[in-house]
Amino acid sequence: MVGRPTRCLKTIDLHDKPREECGVFGIYAPGHDLAGLTYYGLYALQHRGQESAGIAVADGSRVQLYKGMGLVSEVFSGNQLSNLKGHVAIGHVRYSTTGSSHPVNAQPLLFRYAGGMLGLAHNGNLTNVTELRSQLLNTGSVFQSSTDSEVIVNIIARFAQNNLVDGLIKSMIDVRGSYSLVIITENKLLTLRDPHGFRPLCVGALGDGYVVASESCALDTVGAMFIRDVQPGEILVIDENGLESIQVLKPRKRAHCIFEYIYFARPDSVLDGFNVYRTRQQMGRALAAEYKVEADIVIPVPDSGTAAARGFAEASGIPFEEGLMKNRYIGRTFIQPSQDMRDLGVRLKLNPVREVLDGKRVVMVDDSIVRGTTSHKIVAMLRDCGVREVHMCLSSPPITHSCYYGIDTSNEQELIAAQKTPDQIRQCINADGLHYLSLEGLLNIFGAARDNFCTACFNGNYPVEVVKPRDAGKYNLE
Repeated sequence: MVGRPTRCLKTIDLHDKPREECGVFGIYAPGHDLAGLTYYGLYALQHRGQESAGIAVADGSRVQLYKGMGLVSEVFSGNQLSNLKGHVAIGHVRYSTTGSSHPVNAQPLLFRYAGGMLGLAHNGNLTNVTELRSQLLNTGSVFQSSTDSEVIVNIIARFAQNNLVDGLIKSMIDVRGSYSLVIITENKLLTLRDPHGFRPLCVGALGDGYVVASESCALDTVGAMFIRDVQPGEILVIDENGLESIQVLKPRKRAHCIFEYIYFARPDSVLDGFNVYRTRQQMGRALAAEYKVEADIVIPVPDSGTAAARGFAEASGIPFEEGLMKNRYIGRTFIQPSQDMRDLGVRLKLNPVREVLDGKRVVMVDDSIVRGTTSHKIVAMLRDCGVREVHMCLSSPPITHSCYYGIDTSNEQELIAAQKTPDQIRQCINADGLHYLSLEGLLNIFGAARDNFCTACFNGNYPVEVVKPRDAGKYNLE
């Protein structure tokens, strides 16, 4: 039994995880209730962003938009959907990384340009946004929001005086970083993915129409049949003539975000050929191969640790149990008026099952540790239930560097693995053992595709030049 924990954790954060920026959805399907289908598609992508939601629908002559702050069910709680009629639509759910949490930053963004109306929804983060925004301001552009997505819109509009596709092609040369975009005009749906393929994007068929989405689970939800992933550097144009593919840029070294598989994506999604649930199971098996431990049960931190915990249990022969129950109706983070209420926050989200845990030596599997605050609280709850030993296993390597490609991982001063050794972290969370999956063990899961991933948050090897931290938030509205 480990003694008293080191005094290094003072507050509890219900979201002590990296956070994704957003999810995008687009559909071209004349004759269908597109607003309703987009609503359900966004519902399936709600895990990718809970701050705001929006839908834009076009009927051939105009584009209508409705968006607001909150969950999909909160934004579209009345008759808003019935007023959105048309044959092409896009939708967005957002968690802010570039640009503050503010109604004007909610997406889709809708603008009028020389060719008509243009709506855009963006998943990702531009690394040269400060430079681009300055250039646009100096040449007369006016900005309504603080998002890098509006920078993209301005660049597209500037280049697309005569032809929107030409504008997109020229824009892809100028912008750097991560972007999966869905774009709507009065009669077209367009989508494009950056040449590294940082953020996921796929396309499916729905009758004679097409659906694009950040994850395949959204296609399943609306009854679309998965066709393929949008390729890095590719534009898709979808209209009355069907689907046209334009490979604009030769795919550079692929750099798919590996954290999509560890934490962000829904387990039932397939991203760039890999099923998320099976991949997480393999992470658990790899953990068991690297970390030999004597224990009575394996439990997950639900939900993102569940598949890896099952894999660990299968490979180690240690029985799998559900020792922590998750409250699935907690919704967004509520306002916590006092420290005492903050300390109750994790217990509101997760509650231990004493009958499963009492007197046991436990392997607890989670996907990652960012700041360590929540892990410390969970270990304390287990010990209160009579657990004899707690061995914490993480299905990712230590997070030691910030992400600049659309994920909020905090700055490096807040990342516990960047400041402390694994044994110091073990002491901070008061665990008997702590083991991270090695980077080599993680990459080996993907076989021949092991070099197709961005691992910058683990080793600082950034595929694209990054914005200096001092520039971040320079154009914040708040």
